[in-house]
Amino acid sequence: MGRTVPTYRNTLESIIASWSDYRRALTKDDREAFDRMVNRARMHASASTYAAFSDPVEGALLSILLEQEKEIRRLKGEE
Repeated sequence: MGRTVPTYRNTLESIIASWSDYRRALTKDDREAFDRMVNRARMHASASTYAAFSDPVEGALLSILLEQEKEIRRLKGEE
């Protein structure tokens, strides 16, 4: 039997695919930054699966923000 509920990773890929028109409209540099950003969401898919948000976009955005916060701290020399 197949699964009745898609995995978070599959849902995340669907979310990213739904952003493809936005990505396509970006400049080359912005597309590269966008791709790095969505890869950050993929890094924390396990945590988002565990949290079981009612809106899976919430997990994606929190993952992106978490990685950006870590990068800011690294650039400030706080790590």
